[in-house]
Amino acid sequence: MTLSSLVLADPGIPIPLWTGAVPGEEGQIIGEEKVADRNNDGITRTSNVSKPTIAFYPAPADKNTGAVVVVAPGGGYGILASKHEGSDVCTWLNGIGVNAVLLKYRVPRRKNLEKHHAPLQDAQRAVSLVRSKAAEWKIDPKRVGFLGFSAGGHLTAMVLTSDGSVSYPKEAVDKHSPIPNFGVLVYPAYLKNEKDPNALVPEVKVTKSTPPSFVVVAHGDKRFVEGSALYYLAMQRAGAECELHIYGKGGHGFGMKDIPQRVGGWPDRAAGWMKEMEFLEKK
Repeated sequence: MTLSSLVLADPGIPIPLWTGAVPGEEGQIIGEEKVADRNNDGITRTSNVSKPTIAFYPAPADKNTGAVVVVAPGGGYGILASKHEGSDVCTWLNGIGVNAVLLKYRVPRRKNLEKHHAPLQDAQRAVSLVRSKAAEWKIDPKRVGFLGFSAGGHLTAMVLTSDGSVSYPKEAVDKHSPIPNFGVLVYPAYLKNEKDPNALVPEVKVTKSTPPSFVVVAHGDKRFVEGSALYYLAMQRAGAECELHIYGKGGHGFGMKDIPQRVGGWPDRAAGWMKEMEFLEKK
């Protein structure tokens, strides 16, 4: 099967990211993929992902702006919170006229590799694959966003700050850039350098060319709030476009949940930012 033969039949149908062997998976022992709400907390957890996919959720024709956003759920690179940080986000994006692509990247962390190694490969390939579908899906390849939560926010930062190089053998689809045009980071994790608390982690290298970013986090997110501030400072100092919201109340992991704190209104702030930045303007 080739990537060109993978035709979308219905919204949400998974499309494999890789045509043959998934890079770096040889010798990795991963259990059977499972989807469960095992803690009765309303969080759907997808675990043991060894066959990464994307699923396309087109915006309604009467609202469609042509913009598209790849959604990366969080889960500490151990699982994927695939509903309130995944499919629910796609529904919201469709409601504001944005096409959505749900990324199911590899988890848990692979043995003897950086926690983000396999997810970054999947994320970069997803952006290139989405751009390759521009004509078929009637999307604008110059308005491709990436939105991630927690570990997915860390993944978003890496994809945005990449120089475009990849750690896997290139195929025809990889002629399309793996760098998004903009990013939305929601309570991003793992951005603060543990060896230097005033610096970003080495895998996130902000430059003046880093695409525009929107960042939202709560002050009560004690472990990760400083990373969001450091990302903003790096963007500001580099002369790159960035908007940061640090809300006074709230914790970590709220996603699309209905919560009483004002931070629960982050989708409206993000939509306003995308509109102001003209990513939602029909071209």
